Amino acid sequence: MSEPVGPSLPGWTPREPLRPQHLVGRTVTLRPLRVDDAPSLWSALGGPAAPPALFTYLKTDPPRDEDELRAVLQDALCAPASWAMAICRDDLVVGMASYLRTDTAAGSVEVGNILFAPPLQRTTAATEAMHLMAEHAFAAGYRRYEWKCDSLNAPSRAAAARLGFTLEGTFRNALVYKGRSRDTTWFSITDDEWPAVRDAHRRWLDEAVAGSPRTSLTELTAALRP
Repeated sequence: MSEPVGPSLPGWTPREPLRPQHLVGRTVTLRPLRVDDAPSLWSALGGPAAPPALFTYLKTDPPRDEDELRAVLQDALCAPASWAMAICRDDLVVGMASYLRTDTAAGSVEVGNILFAPPLQRTTAATEAMHLMAEHAFAAGYRRYEWKCDSLNAPSRAAAARLGFTLEGTFRNALVYKGRSRDTTWFSITDDEWPAVRDAHRRWLDEAVAGSPRTSLTELTAALRP
């Protein structure tokens, strides 16, 4: 009697890395991040008045000036197995996010290092930016799209659920950062789930662009879960 094994993947080959490119939506554009995006992003953050809470759960402390923000962008660009993206509205950089932990052999990639300036937060553009990054990953043949956050980061956990990620569990004492311990909560969307999640995103975005959405995205994606 044979032991149980996972489903076979005939013809599977490692995926290509997610090369930097422009991702164009109706309300937002993403492009490869550059160090010289610091002035635009610094302005969008509010300069010295940038809310410190934006950096509570990031690995970096709040930058005190544009030069320190430039160093933050440089670190994002140098992270291994990652691609950092600038999130732009009207040609102004109002946020950033990265593809992280790219595993081409398994077809897995994480979205993270997300920083939304106040003008981007709680906007249709913010949702569309996350949709475009997920859509690009699955269109490139990736099988697994991950979201991870500090387990105490309630806004991030809520955002993952709203976007249709499935909660997988918590890795206890997973990291040490800023001199403190972090439990990490994992979420994912798999390639078989993505078509339904994608359609929920598109419905919400269509309604949002046309006017006030009739149904919240949280309700649309929650309806997809068993």
